[in-house]
Amino acid sequence: MQVDGIIEGTLKLEKGLIVSRSGSIKGEIWADKIIVNGQIEGVCRANAIEILDKGVVSGSIYCDNLSIDRGGKFFGTTHPAETQQVVEFTPKAKSEEKTEKRVTEQKIKKAQ
Repeated sequence: MQVDGIIEGTLKLEKGLIVSRSGSIKGEIWADKIIVNGQIEGVCRANAIEILDKGVVSGSIYCDNLSIDRGGKFFGTTHPAETQQVVEFTPKAKSEEKTEKRVTEQKIKKAQ
């Protein structure tokens, strides 16, 4: 996604975000990669953030791969990338599956 205008709010992107020279974002951003040549004010969470020579970022950055070109500006704090919380999936025991199957079969018979 490329931003050439003004956005206020929250952006959640699966892929990359480019903020062009005329672009401005105020809010919270989640993206795989953020490239800034305009302005961002708020919180950025990404795998990689690149602030180009005309880019200005103010706020908090959560990222392990940050680069700032000569002329680029960053005002705020940096933090390590937040690890995603993994939820463990445990398959049902066979006895639970059989019980569910019997209950479902009984409901179907009653409906007929």
